[in-house]
Amino acid sequence: MASRCAPRTRFLSVAISDDDIDRVRATVSIVDVVGQHVQLRRTGRNWVGLCPFHGEKTPSFNVREETGRYKCFGCDASGDIFTFVQQTEHVDFIGSVEFLAAKAGIQLNYTSTGQSKDRARRKRLIEGMETAVEWYHQRLLTALDARPARDYLRSRGIDGEIARQFRIGWAPDEWDALASQAGVEEKVLDDVGLAFRNRRNRMQDALRGRVVFPIMNDGGDPVAVGGRILPGSTDPAKYKNSPETPIYTKSRVLYGLNWAKGEIVRQNLAVVCEGYTDVIGFHRSGVPTAVATCGTAFTEEHVKLLKRYTSRVVLAFDADAAGQGAAERFYEWERKYDIEVSVAKLLGGKDPGDLAQSDPESLPLAIEQASPFLAFRIDRVLATMPSDTPEHRTRAAESAMAVVNEHPNVNVRKLYAGEVATRLDLPVSDLVLVAEQGGRAPALIVPASRRRNAPRDNAEFAVLAVLVQDWDAVAPWLAGPLFSDTANRQAFEALVESDGDLEIVLERLDGQARDVVERAAIVDVVVDASIEARVLIAAAVRRQLRRVIPGADSERIASDAQARRLVEDLQDPHRAEDAAEWLLGWLIEREEVSDGAS
Repeated sequence: MASRCAPRTRFLSVAISDDDIDRVRATVSIVDVVGQHVQLRRTGRNWVGLCPFHGEKTPSFNVREETGRYKCFGCDASGDIFTFVQQTEHVDFIGSVEFLAAKAGIQLNYTSTGQSKDRARRKRLIEGMETAVEWYHQRLLTALDARPARDYLRSRGIDGEIARQFRIGWAPDEWDALASQAGVEEKVLDDVGLAFRNRRNRMQDALRGRVVFPIMNDGGDPVAVGGRILPGSTDPAKYKNSPETPIYTKSRVLYGLNWAKGEIVRQNLAVVCEGYTDVIGFHRSGVPTAVATCGTAFTEEHVKLLKRYTSRVVLAFDADAAGQGAAERFYEWERKYDIEVSVAKLLGGKDPGDLAQSDPESLPLAIEQASPFLAFRIDRVLATMPSDTPEHRTRAAESAMAVVNEHPNVNVRKLYAGEVATRLDLPVSDLVLVAEQGGRAPALIVPASRRRNAPRDNAEFAVLAVLVQDWDAVAPWLAGPLFSDTANRQAFEALVESDGDLEIVLERLDGQARDVVERAAIVDVVVDASIEARVLIAAAVRRQLRRVIPGADSERIASDAQARRLVEDLQDPHRAEDAAEWLLGWLIEREEVSDGAS
């Protein structure tokens, strides 16, 4: 048996003694570490939360402080504090010990060869970057030449407290101020991209005359910087960012994640925007879950990084600008990583940094009202197209269905086909067929309101036909607010009041409502009743959500946000029934409130 004091090794080239490992394990609480990624609640002697390693709705992830172990009874993931860090931070065993030791302020002792030299170099570069970031920061706070920078930041609503929170700095408009004054080795400055050797063989600062935003990794170590010119500068480059270095890869870092990750875990939500001042604007306005890409597109590596902390991502930038290719990637990421991607519509199309000054309340509201990515794209298409004639409705349907059919899930396509049909007053069954086939809308679809029979021959009529012929198959999914057509609603309410007795219904009804029931009783029904009902529920919820209520209270805003989320659950066979039940109750409550107000 190996000696207790023998060094534990992951690679032959580097090892840490058992004494140091035990010291880290005894000092750092596994509950505190897991709690950075999972919202935990105490249950007896255990702490319980949603598993960070697989998607689940019911908590099955257990943590025991006394034993220092965790176990998920859903996916069988288990281990100790080091295993957890390896899985969530994507490091090896040695890296997990180093990660936890750094948090606890414990100095580790190595048996070193090549591997530890790389680690020592990385540590030296991060320490050099830390020194430079602090030098820039103190320069902003105290130097006379930084006054224009301080004035500019104040004009953007960024005062001294915020500047300290985000460690904002100032790079003087001098050739070598950082290189000559900060006390960082020239080789380190060159390796991290903060300075370079010019043609005269002198060290020259990379950033000059710029406000400096330090970029941290999710562990809080500074790894890069971004510099912004002041208004009036003749430099054509508004922003200048660090190059990729041994400590910085753009696609694997999100600005602000080090400050936001705790709230992201607690709220199960990350807001992704485009710039440093956007992140700061969101934080100032009560959205502490904002992060930003660092001068690059939102990539799969960013998704992997965020998945450690949340399953819900809201994009607070023009997510439609990248086109169909980006849309396909978003849908693939939703499936592959079990995340929900939504899009926030910012007031007036302004940047978050500007809105934080002019209308800060609009930012949290925009996040609360974020639309699923596909719904956002459909809204964008329909908002730009007229719908006042049959031909215009048809062209709008063709464009909208082209967007709908980019989605890989046929059930999602069918639900949104129903949404498009309802908004354009077209037969739901026609567009659902288009969604099933994955094609475009037919060349011409005559709106149902222009047909000989006024009641809509669509999902509303389809579920009424099922209700008449097979009550139990669809009745639990239905409620009055689902029916936007007056005759269809009258027919439904009469059927409910009579418990489906056709003779009683036909005695009570006349006109179009009676015609609906008579046709429903004899028509051949070849539909999936649950799909058609879900189409109606989704359409009714979105109709209700489009009604803007001035001065809505926080309870209503939260309830509406829950409705937006649950509409997406209608596409999931495992969640659809619970989602439908909640949404039906929500629709009935909304209708009662509206009736009471009128």
